[in-house]
Amino acid sequence: MPETTVAVLGTGIMGLPMAANLAAAGFGVRAWNRTRAKAAPLADRGCTVTDTPQEAVDGADFVLTMLSDGATVHEVVESIEPAGAVWLQMSTVGLDWTERLAALAREKAVPFVDAPVLGTRKPAEDGKLVVLASGPGELRDRCAPVFDAVGARTLWVGETGAASRLKLAANAWVLALTNGTAESIRLAQALGVDPRLFLEAITGGALDVPYAHLKGGAMIDGEYPLAFAARHAAKDARLVLEAAGGEVDLAGTRAALAHLDAAIEAGHGDEDMATLYFGVAKGPEGPSGH
Repeated sequence: MPETTVAVLGTGIMGLPMAANLAAAGFGVRAWNRTRAKAAPLADRGCTVTDTPQEAVDGADFVLTMLSDGATVHEVVESIEPAGAVWLQMSTVGLDWTERLAALAREKAVPFVDAPVLGTRKPAEDGKLVVLASGPGELRDRCAPVFDAVGARTLWVGETGAASRLKLAANAWVLALTNGTAESIRLAQALGVDPRLFLEAITGGALDVPYAHLKGGAMIDGEYPLAFAARHAAKDARLVLEAAGGEVDLAGTRAALAHLDAAIEAGHGDEDMATLYFGVAKGPEGPSGH
């Protein structure tokens, strides 16, 4: 049986481990990134690193996009001819861009699956992402082996665009949770309480969330291993607010965005999104003190 080939366009924090996991699962992988050096490590992981996106997609069975935003995805895919491939659009781009990308797929006569993922760097490395997929039902079986190679499970949620809508709802929760964790930790500090006691207090109860310990521990320790950059989190927050329009008051998302913007302004844009703590901590531990 001929090898199934996946062209991975975008090998950043998420795309690189996804490409590596696809190769490990037995797929032929051709990887392209605008900054070639970021894709170079994949040459030692069983992937072919290409100089152009067209080289990556020539003859591929699947084209997987994992790029920073909708405009970038559109620009890259508009420049290629992925004839015969299924396009798996796995970047988080929001509702308007998903519609525009689906229209571009129709123009190019390429089957399109809207499939953003839940998870950050570590789940991507471990192949434990949750894939939210929407699109033509007849493509489910065809796409399953690809999704299984990068994710722990796949949730098909309806027609094209439904997955991106669900992803925005999930992102609103992640943003509010990260921001709420930062606020509780900073409040504990301001009140003279060891913030680790806050994490101990919620441990094992109905309020416990592993993510709060992960991000909260980073905030307390002042060490922010990069899982998802603050500038990308701010982009996602704007997509959430744009989608909500005037229908829903997403105060948690707005607060998270304000704190992310403050952290970015203070120079933390390429650090982990947990650095929104610097937007919450306005005293000596905040932006003005660092």
